[in-house]
Amino acid sequence: MKVTVVGVTGLVGTRMMEVLEERHFPVTEFIPVASERSVGRKVVFGGKEYSVVGAEEAISRKPDLAVFSAGGDASKELAPKFAAVGCKVVDNSSCWRMDPTKKLVVPEVNGDVLTKDDYIIANPNCSTIQMILPLAPIHRRYGIKRIVVSTYQSVTGAGNRAVFQMNEERSGKKWGEYPPKFPWPIDENIIPHIDVFLENGYTKEEMKMVNETHKILGDYSIGVSPTTARVPVLGGHSESINLELEKDFTLEDIRKIWEDTPGVTIQDDPSKNIYPMPLYSLGKDDVFVGRLRRDPSLPFGLNFWCVSDNIRKGAATNAIQIAETLLAKGFLPA
Repeated sequence: MKVTVVGVTGLVGTRMMEVLEERHFPVTEFIPVASERSVGRKVVFGGKEYSVVGAEEAISRKPDLAVFSAGGDASKELAPKFAAVGCKVVDNSSCWRMDPTKKLVVPEVNGDVLTKDDYIIANPNCSTIQMILPLAPIHRRYGIKRIVVSTYQSVTGAGNRAVFQMNEERSGKKWGEYPPKFPWPIDENIIPHIDVFLENGYTKEEMKMVNETHKILGDYSIGVSPTTARVPVLGGHSESINLELEKDFTLEDIRKIWEDTPGVTIQDDPSKNIYPMPLYSLGKDDVFVGRLRRDPSLPFGLNFWCVSDNIRKGAATNAIQIAETLLAKGFLPA
């Protein structure tokens, strides 16, 4: 199978290569792609060194699978070109997520929607992925009326420039002495602003969580109230999630649901200081849940804390799992 990673030199693209290797995805020919300024750079995959090529050369080689992490503009231009030569595209940008003709997939939740005719498949937003995975089985059992979610998102979610900014600040440089990613200092600070603000007062990141939740769960009646914030943590996103369910539940049953949900790990023993933390999610593919408790202000209210490695399950791993689903369904050459 010919496989290309588009945006291979970025944070997520690099991790996509690692995940392909770790999960022993059956790559027989690897084609690394990046922007023109990166063409000719060397990357190592499967113990072999490869030279980065441009997108047009990759398209001419007619890959079977292209995994994109190159930004929305590149995806909008290039994904249809790859699809036109018979290549399945899994795109990590926001470009195709809300396109009604494209599937938006978290494999453990709705991988069954994929068909042989899907040539461009959207990878959801990192914060949506880690929320949806533990929520979907609860929604199936009890029905979710409303979600109130606050996110605490690490700087890796904003790319290499964001990591550079935090490291420069921590080295003692004053904000403004280097090209910043954020409009304010991030070290020793929390910025309640991810992506651009919209007319309704929410950010684009917050509305992604609303719209993607509805599309993935296939239920547009669910109320979703998000607040997203950037925190001075290198990697791993955290979320405080409050649910109002349609009917009563027991905490024991919620735990049993999560125990039976692939990709979810429960860390919930406050008496021993056991709860999910972003530092300990790094390098792992599961979504970690804990601080499980009833909301005393609601008849059917539930609170919990949720953590995941945003570059792995929130991006690279979920994309490769989509490719694995295509392979298992026979939509890619074995």
